[in-house]
Amino acid sequence: MTEKYLNKKIIIVPCCEQGHGGGHLSRSITLVKDLRSLGREALLFIPQNKINSKIENLFQTMSLKSEWIVSNDDFIILNPEFIVLDRFQTPLDEILQWKKTAPVIGIDEGGSYRGGFDFLIDILIPENFEKTGANISSPSLLVKKNTAKRHKPPQTAFNALKVLITFGHEDNAGLGFKTARFLSEKSKKFQMDITLLRGSLANNSEQLSLNNVKIQDVIPNLAERLFEYDLVITHYGLTAYEAVYSGTPVFLSHPTSYHKKLAKAAGFKTLTKKSFNTNYTNRREPSHEYLSAGSRLEDSFPSLGELINSFSPQVNHCCPVCGAENTLVVSRFTDRTYKHCKKCGIIYMDRTSPPPVEYEKEYFFESYKRQYGKTYLEDFENIKTAAKRRLKIIEEIISQEKTQIIEEKFLLDIGCAYGPFLASAKEEGYVPTGIDPAEDAVRYVQHELKITAIHGFFPINNSSFLLPASFNVITLWFVIEHFRDCVSVFKEINNLLKPNGILAFSTPSFSGISGRKSLRGFLSASPADHYTVWSPEICRKALAFAGFNVKKIVSIGHHPERFPLIGRFAKSRKSPVYRILMAVSRLFKLGDTFEVYAVKN
Repeated sequence: MTEKYLNKKIIIVPCCEQGHGGGHLSRSITLVKDLRSLGREALLFIPQNKINSKIENLFQTMSLKSEWIVSNDDFIILNPEFIVLDRFQTPLDEILQWKKTAPVIGIDEGGSYRGGFDFLIDILIPENFEKTGANISSPSLLVKKNTAKRHKPPQTAFNALKVLITFGHEDNAGLGFKTARFLSEKSKKFQMDITLLRGSLANNSEQLSLNNVKIQDVIPNLAERLFEYDLVITHYGLTAYEAVYSGTPVFLSHPTSYHKKLAKAAGFKTLTKKSFNTNYTNRREPSHEYLSAGSRLEDSFPSLGELINSFSPQVNHCCPVCGAENTLVVSRFTDRTYKHCKKCGIIYMDRTSPPPVEYEKEYFFESYKRQYGKTYLEDFENIKTAAKRRLKIIEEIISQEKTQIIEEKFLLDIGCAYGPFLASAKEEGYVPTGIDPAEDAVRYVQHELKITAIHGFFPINNSSFLLPASFNVITLWFVIEHFRDCVSVFKEINNLLKPNGILAFSTPSFSGISGRKSLRGFLSASPADHYTVWSPEICRKALAFAGFNVKKIVSIGHHPERFPLIGRFAKSRKSPVYRILMAVSRLFKLGDTFEVYAVKN
């Protein structure tokens, strides 16, 4: 096992209750084995009272080692990195219990608490089904990409049609036997070579003796042999997609109304009495109507095991601003989930893996230039101009607070970058200090601007520059959104500020014109390292929880061209429409970013 994943365990929890088939269980076993082959310490969790002889036989058939199975709650002390639930429909009390242990990922979750999962992967649930969206939706995660052999249709109409009937490991509805009887009757009219795969968990006490029907309990490596058949009859699930991937026509029969809805949404055809007619056996190529459900199988996702292996979740179990646990998922994307705090109103992000962002020189040059058309240093004077305006507002608030005359005003700029705000503050008579994780930027501030700067992430420990109640003003310009834990950040800022000290910061707003136009579009474009998303409306409440009283909010970042419908007429600043929409944007505070100025309580 690589050092990266040493002692980081992944717990896989399948649906293994009687009546739900064996698909979830077999998929979970395969996932455990695949993850272990990739170097991860994956374990299968099944309560001891649910393990019976048939399940033990399945373990043996699928070569699952006993030491890879956990059967009691002792696994909690193993401190898993995250938990994968393949539970079909997870009860509310169960998902809440799992979430107390570790981040939770759901696979094909059909329960009413689907929205409570940190991340969702839909493989068998189509995107157009009546469920909340998933982070990833792709049936291609079911199939092995190295399957080379494809189905070849019968050479002549006189070749016997090879038919495979399989309804999973359990088949409680008895669809396999019913379908076999139906086809046995049809075989009097059409030549068919019928195989019934009975299933390892099924009740096999019923005996069947019908013409042209061969009965088997298992077919080794079934997915790799589906190309041998001219038709597969099954229910909605893994085998249906594997048949599509092999190019073999497939009909479905439905054990439940839920399966029927899923199959219809995915585009599969249902087996009916009219499915077999005089024209069927003359087909030379699989009809597109049978393959419609597989149109997205050739996408860019890896196997399910490789996908799960790439995860290293960053999940907040409570709001990172106020600490509340009452949150609601508002949007999901491939690599992240956004949640809304019902208490303070903030929107925050959980990620499947840490963002690929490093706060070094490239961040302020190549990345900055791609976004703004110039490097950070090329934009230095413009940022200084904005800094002077911000400092003027800070001075006004100091005057309004009627605090005692300050001979020396100490200012800390968190995320100071190359120091344009520090330079302006120094010119205005402040004693400035900066802190930034980019070593090149800190070096520039120290040697070029001759201003004290600290290299590191805030909050920083054991720094002689950051003593309690050291500063009159602390600022964070487009920085607060980069913190995963704002609670500790505000706590430390409170500690560093003098009585009546001022906190000022700027950040993107989800209630600006872009967010109002499309919140999902706004969040989709949000940078990968923006963990919190604010708005002026919720700022007062959120900062009150942190011990601050908001004095002033300034809406900035106005974009008339982003207004729906008429915005396309406001691309030129000389346009009358531009001026009208700019006035509207300022009047109703529709800027896509804002500044907030608050005083320590």
